[in-house]
Amino acid sequence: MAHWLIKSEPVKWSWDQQVAAGAKGTHWDGVKNHTAKLNLMAMKQGDQVFFYHSNEGLEVVGIVEVIKEAYIWIPGEPWVLVDFKAVKPLPKPVTLAQVKAEPKLAKMALVTSFRLSVQPVTDEEWALVCKMGGL
Repeated sequence: MAHWLIKSEPVKWSWDQQVAAGAKGTHWDGVKNHTAKLNLMAMKQGDQVFFYHSNEGLEVVGIVEVIKEAYIWIPGEPWVLVDFKAVKPLPKPVTLAQVKAEPKLAKMALVTSFRLSVQPVTDEEWALVCKMGGL
């Protein structure tokens, strides 16, 4: 199983809205970056994903799971969607400042490729962020 991080502006789609979508989950859209698209296409059903609030909060707030792998968003367009369902919140959201302050996370894509909206997360990064978040 791989691990990922997706970013969402809370004003557009928040953690609370993701939770409210329930077990049926919802698609995640808006990706118009080829690297992010390739990351979405690499996701497999069951992969665990950090849900990160961007622009407001700047923090990892929860974990979602891939429930439907990449599929075409708009016929004829090169963009894809992936469906996610909420799994659990982080008891203590992990802020970008906390991630940047942790030397073991210096190479995390959240630090090195901050603008990328869909990012891979290594097993070591996953475990450390989970620990920082109280899991």
